Amino acid sequence: MSRDAQRSELHRTIWRIANDLRGSVDGWDFKSYVLGMLFYRFISENLAAYLNAHERRLDPTFDYAQLADEDAEIARAETVQEKGFFIYPSELFANVRERARHDENLNETLAKVFREIESSAVGADSEDDFKGLFQDLDVNSQRLGPTVAKRNEKLVKLLDAIGHLKLGQHADHTIDAFGDAYEYLMTMYASSAGKSGGEFFTPQEVSELLARITVVGKTEVNKVYDPACGSGSLLLKFAKVLGRDNVRQGFFGQEINLTTYNLCRINMFLHDINYTKFEIAHGDTLLNPAHEADEPFEAIVSNPPYSTRWEGDSNPLLINDERFAPAGVLAPKSRADLAFTMHMLSWLAVNGTAAIVEFPGVLYRGGAEQKIRRYLVDNNYVDTVIQLPPDLFFGTTIATCMIVLKKSKRDNAVLFIDASNQFVRGGNKNKLTDANQQTILEAFTSRTDREHFSRLVDSADIADNSYNLSVSSYIEEADTREAVDITELNQEIARNVARQHELRIAIEQIVDDLNGAGR
Repeated sequence: MSRDAQRSELHRTIWRIANDLRGSVDGWDFKSYVLGMLFYRFISENLAAYLNAHERRLDPTFDYAQLADEDAEIARAETVQEKGFFIYPSELFANVRERARHDENLNETLAKVFREIESSAVGADSEDDFKGLFQDLDVNSQRLGPTVAKRNEKLVKLLDAIGHLKLGQHADHTIDAFGDAYEYLMTMYASSAGKSGGEFFTPQEVSELLARITVVGKTEVNKVYDPACGSGSLLLKFAKVLGRDNVRQGFFGQEINLTTYNLCRINMFLHDINYTKFEIAHGDTLLNPAHEADEPFEAIVSNPPYSTRWEGDSNPLLINDERFAPAGVLAPKSRADLAFTMHMLSWLAVNGTAAIVEFPGVLYRGGAEQKIRRYLVDNNYVDTVIQLPPDLFFGTTIATCMIVLKKSKRDNAVLFIDASNQFVRGGNKNKLTDANQQTILEAFTSRTDREHFSRLVDSADIADNSYNLSVSSYIEEADTREAVDITELNQEIARNVARQHELRIAIEQIVDDLNGAGR
């Protein structure tokens, strides 16, 4: 079986398990159990593989999983410093799973294990990265069953199901299987959850396009940042596009939703990003930004919430905030989209690029949003505006757009790209194929005019057009109607009329002949 076929088979198995296990529990609610248990298995195997590799240089037979807990305690401090956490041998996923079927207090056993994993990081540099990671995996929840016995029965099935998944051995460098499985589950949960799922997850192909746009011409960047990072899929695309080691100072993000914040941190670990290389914060980015000491960022990507409310001008302090003040006006209270845009511009490095998914209304609406666009255009920060296809995102079918910002441009113009037809239909959503992405990237890089697809427009012309940044205002849609030759059409009509006349005469002759024969 090929690698792709194995991957597809694994995906089908994972989703079948997730659905079979949840029973009466809503799939969106049950995701925390499947994803949390996958995370528990990952960090257990990750830690054991790390310690085995270290010790087997002296003792080839060493197996951390077989070590007594008291003997393992000796290496706790050094392990936490390196990995960020510690797990006793007896509390590793494989060992807990082996005893699970005969453990009448399995729910309490797991609760204790999860508490101890989190507490192992207390006082260490990794404390914030592990705090609360298991809080959504409530092993005592009534959702798992009405009695302890029923809940434990489901937990045994969950441990076995996750344990049976063929995710490879860490020693074989197949660790990406964990991250891949996690991303697949996130995609499926988002797809089936509708709007609530779409708010936390950006489709993989869109994430990849955003990441590639921000690093055109580069092989490495200092730091990457997403102020509304959701489950982290956008940030993690840089690990694929550039390689983990080529994001030199790490991955930074902030997320307001607590559950999604936990999912993002778990996602980082499952993609083998060491705790020293990521910093994900919980909170409101617009009111309480968490990474002021870390900016500027060379690459910024984001798919912030569309038309979300914020305090805006009801908070007199915000107009003096250095992130928003330059525009002289705040984004409307009912639409914070351009507040996120101004925040990202403020934290963008001079040599950096920001790629932001936007609700289309921000491109053409008047009032405060028009004034913010005027600031962006007049100061030559808008590099490119890309019209994306409809129905790409979970929870919405609208055709979103992408704004690319730069502080150091080579011209005083904005490139408009109409990529609304760059998609294939896959299942119940549209998707950007590799070829679609490449077509968009080539247009972005070449920065030249192409009829019905791309156009470079001088900033003065945009100003004359009331700072409208809608792609359709600058690129004429191709006329796909079939051209009609009127002369040929008239001749065809005349031929048809003549033919009808001939047929009518022939029919009348047949009728006359039949009537004569009857007489």
